[in-house]
Amino acid sequence: MSDHGEVSVVRRPGRTPSVEDGLAALLAAYHLRTEAEKGESVADVAGLPDRYRTEISDPSTAFADDVVLVALRGSTTVGCLVVTARADGRSEIKRLWTDPDFRGRGIASSLLGAALAHAAESGTGSVRLSVWKWRTGAIALYERLGFTVTESWDYRDRLLCMERAV
Repeated sequence: MSDHGEVSVVRRPGRTPSVEDGLAALLAAYHLRTEAEKGESVADVAGLPDRYRTEISDPSTAFADDVVLVALRGSTTVGCLVVTARADGRSEIKRLWTDPDFRGRGIASSLLGAALAHAAESGTGSVRLSVWKWRTGAIALYERLGFTVTESWDYRDRLLCMERAV
């Protein structure tokens, strides 16, 4: 593996074009890969459900009430994560994704750490997430960070729901 330099995690800084474009590309990769893993492969973003295309085309609007964290290497966006606005004392982590060329460097852990810190600062009592059962590496990471399997709030087949106190 080659050295990719230092990576920093920041809240999405406004409408910086390179960051917004990089975030859109990461969201597109996330959704396309997820659909393929579910056996519902689509050729490109145009084949995704409307709600996913909206996230990709205008993340600022799609996540207007949420906090979007991005991992940057210089001005290149290499990872992302969304923390939903607090509701009923909890927030939800969504859209954790790291550019495959940058995996294995602690980026997902850094994004999750920043998300948990944000949740604590905002007075959130717990954070939950859902993950596809076949994403065993992600599940192991969540477990290392204290997430445990909980009763499902999303009954899609092969989806695992996890939660942890903040």
